[in-house]
Amino acid sequence: MTRALAALLALGLSTGPALAGTTIESCNRKVTFDAPPERAISHDVNLTEMMLVLGLEDRMVGYTGISGWQTLDEEMRAGVEALPELSAKYPSKEVLVGADADFFFAGWNYGMKVGGEVTPDTLAPFGIKVYELTESCAHIMDKGKASIEDMYADLMNLGRIFGVEARATALVEGYRAELAGLAKEQRTDPPRVFVYDSGEDTPFTAGRYAMPTALIEAAGGVNIMADFDKSWATVTWEEVVERNPQVVVIVNYGEVTAAQKRAFMMSNPAFADLDAVKNNRFVTLEYVEATPGPRNIEAIRTLAEAFADR
Repeated sequence: MTRALAALLALGLSTGPALAGTTIESCNRKVTFDAPPERAISHDVNLTEMMLVLGLEDRMVGYTGISGWQTLDEEMRAGVEALPELSAKYPSKEVLVGADADFFFAGWNYGMKVGGEVTPDTLAPFGIKVYELTESCAHIMDKGKASIEDMYADLMNLGRIFGVEARATALVEGYRAELAGLAKEQRTDPPRVFVYDSGEDTPFTAGRYAMPTALIEAAGGVNIMADFDKSWATVTWEEVVERNPQVVVIVNYGEVTAAQKRAFMMSNPAFADLDAVKNNRFVTLEYVEATPGPRNIEAIRTLAEAFADR
C-alpha cells in the first residue's frame, strides 16, 4: 500500500460504483462506462502507480511495460506484488485479450503506438475500453503545453471511471496544497534547464508537450527545449550547446545509469563551456518522477531545491 493511499484510507474515504453511463473525454474521443471496470490493465510504472494511489489493485488483472525498462523501488514493489506483469514491454493485442481485460490504461508511446497493433480501435471489438494518458494526447491531436493539470485530470477521470471520485478529489486537493506550500525563489532570470533522457550521438529530450517542461516551470526554471514542438524526441547536441543550459536534469532509467550519463557530459570536450558542466549542476529524476504520475509533486520539490542553489 502506498503512503498516499494509506493517508486516504485513514480519512475514511469510501469507494462507490460509478454512475451508469459515465462519459469520459480521452484525447479526442468520448468513452462511456456503464459500470466500473473489473479487469483492468495499466501500462508503465507511472500509470500503474496512478491506479495504485487510487486503491484500484482489486480491479486489476495485471500490468505491462515495467520490468523491460525499470527497476522498481520498494514502494512500487509492495504495490504490485499481488499482480502479474503480463508483458515486460509493450503488450500485444493477444496478451490483453488473453487476460480477459475490460480496461486498458495506456498512452501514445506509453503502451500504444499510432498505427500500431494495440489502439483503442483495435481493442474495442474485444470489449476492452481504453483511457489514454492526457500528456500523450499530443501525439494524435492539437494540445496545449504539458501541465501538472494533465496529471490531475487523469486522476480525476480514473476516479470517475472506477467510482472512486472522493479518493481522486482528496489526492488532487492534497497535491495542490503541497505545491502551494512549496517555497521556491521567484526569479527574473529563471535557470535554463536541459532534460537529458538518453543518447550519446544525439540526445533524447523533453519538448513542449512532455511533463518535465511542466515540472521545471513549476519549480521556477525554464526548459531550453520548451519551444520544441514535440513531446519526447531527439534534438542535436549543437542545439543544446547553443542554448547553454545552466542545469541538466538527468532521467534515470534503463541500462545507462544517471551517473554514466553525467560522466559522459562532464568528460566530453564539446560540453566543456556549458554553464551546467562548468558548475557541475546536475539533478537526477527517476523515470517515475519525470513522467505523469503521483511522484510529480516530489519531483517539483527536488527541482526547486536544486534551482535555489544556483
